[in-house]
Amino acid sequence: MNNVLSLLGLAKKAGRLEAGEEPVGAAARARDARLILLASDAADNTARRAKHFAEAGACLCVTIPAAKDELGRAVGRTSCAMLAVTDVGFAEAVAKKLAALDEKRYGETAEKLSAKAARAAERKKEQARHDKNVRTGKKRTKK
Repeated sequence: MNNVLSLLGLAKKAGRLEAGEEPVGAAARARDARLILLASDAADNTARRAKHFAEAGACLCVTIPAAKDELGRAVGRTSCAMLAVTDVGFAEAVAKKLAALDEKRYGETAEKLSAKAARAAERKKEQARHDKNVRTGKKRTKK
């Protein structure tokens, strides 16, 4: 679990993580959230809101085996019940680490995020090829 929490701290430092109900809701509504994480001891009302945010933002929502105080300490707060990872690479890494801890519970989430990350990488490559063609002109081959 420490690997997951340290990865979340790294995502926070990189600016790819939203902590707390309001920022998570805003990220989900803007469709920036890729994975919403919920503390194991979060209130039922908070869990309901997190699932609603995930549906509204078309992202995944999972409950992790860390308590609110552990999750908060990982991101530099005293307590945190809800987090949103906004980068698909970080979200995939977190899901893979969770799947390594409990394949049965988090395996499907890790697979879905791996597929999303692969599609995002392909789109990035296509955009880079397009930008290069715009800058230099597409080279035509003689027939």
